[in-house]
Amino acid sequence: MPRPIINEHLKLSRRFVIAMLAVLVLGSGLAQEAIERQGYFEVRSASTQVLDHVHTLDARLQLVLSSEALAALESGVTLTIEIQMQVIRVRRFLTDSIDAELTIDYELEYRPLSQRYIVKNLNSGDQDSFATLYSALNSLGRIQNLPVIDDELLLPNRSYRLRLRAMLNTKQYPAPLRLLFFWRGQWQLQSEWFEWLLER
Repeated sequence: MPRPIINEHLKLSRRFVIAMLAVLVLGSGLAQEAIERQGYFEVRSASTQVLDHVHTLDARLQLVLSSEALAALESGVTLTIEIQMQVIRVRRFLTDSIDAELTIDYELEYRPLSQRYIVKNLNSGDQDSFATLYSALNSLGRIQNLPVIDDELLLPNRSYRLRLRAMLNTKQYPAPLRLLFFWRGQWQLQSEWFEWLLER
């Protein structure tokens, strides 16, 4: 009978929601007792170069977790950090056109038994292990030679601009938690768009 499986699934979902609510309450209490950490994401620099007819990205990001996000991470909750990029064609008389979009998702996980921070690129499957949160976030914030778009896909004699941002993605969590995160500023971690002209 499928019913026991469904019930077990519901139990696991409820446990996850209860655990996350406990983390949020505990995180808020710890933040008030200690120094509250607001957290912020910022794109410090970004540029592209052409390698073998492909535009590649180099960027530096500053990623600082809030008290609640840090408490959740250290309690076993996996965080997803999303890097978004857009290739925008500049048009003189019409609204600029977004010709291409690229999204890269990273999972950040803490494993208390080994006391290691794991960063996994969900697009490529690559995974790295770090001894400290600082080194894990520093690695996440260093983008080198990331392929963005083939030059042949761009229209000749047209101008393009690029923009880049980073955000803490909460879409993978159950709907009640996403609603709760919406009202809690410490989970609204998103950088401003960083824009620059594409050199061809």
